[in-house]
Amino acid sequence: MPKIIEKRVLTPITKLFRFEAQMIASAAKPGQFVIVRVREGGERIPLTIADFDAKSGTVTIVVQEVGVTSRLLGAHEEGDNILDVLGPLGEPAHIPPGGHVVGVGGGFGSAALWCLMRELKERGDRTTVILGARHDHLLLLIDELREVCDNLELCTDDGSVGLKGFVTERLQQLIDGDGPGKPDHVIAIGPMPMMRAVANTTRDTGIPTQVSMDPLMIDGTGMCGCCRVTVGDEVKFACVDGPLFDASKVDFDEAVKRNKVYAKDEKRAAERQQKMMEESANAS
Repeated sequence: MPKIIEKRVLTPITKLFRFEAQMIASAAKPGQFVIVRVREGGERIPLTIADFDAKSGTVTIVVQEVGVTSRLLGAHEEGDNILDVLGPLGEPAHIPPGGHVVGVGGGFGSAALWCLMRELKERGDRTTVILGARHDHLLLLIDELREVCDNLELCTDDGSVGLKGFVTERLQQLIDGDGPGKPDHVIAIGPMPMMRAVANTTRDTGIPTQVSMDPLMIDGTGMCGCCRVTVGDEVKFACVDGPLFDASKVDFDEAVKRNKVYAKDEKRAAERQQKMMEESANAS
């Protein structure tokens, strides 16, 4: 069982974990993910690899507590063991070298861009990251991303820091020539509405754009078929064909509907968990 050697609270519901996993760290590449299970009989949740270090044998993930399993994982502390971690899974990011790569992140997308931007910069690409959030205190891993990219742009809905507005507004400005240069490639990782907006922004520009899809997933090896994504005229599996896909070809309408299939069940599970926690607290 992988041992947690570092835990950081990034926001009240967002935690960073660095844990020991030598085999995963030795094989991992930017863009890939792991599947985590925290209790016997529990669900398996996919989490993007935020960072990895083959030398120290460690892997870093960032968890947003949005459901029962992610909350149980978020309650783990340094020194605790995670029941099991499977990976690395998925196809790594494939971006042609020699250009200006713009990464667009929202929420957990900041974590997914971390090791990718580092690799791109190390191979000599120009790199820009545009991060967006509702408020400045919800922006994640600013210092880490500033170290691994040439240019960091911040956007907040309330204007508490950086541009007051959405990430797509700043992306459009870069496309129009306002900033460090027009993107040669865009990669967007974050909430579905944000990725869809990025896809719409670049659709008619000819700029290759990828989005990281995170549909429902069980085994992560292409066996269950739960993570179907329609890309162009083809059905793809996010776990083995992705998670990165051509943004201009993704059927976002279908993806949004599929992600909401178990919304009521997830809400009921969260309510049961909350009730159990309250009963346990009262009993003690």
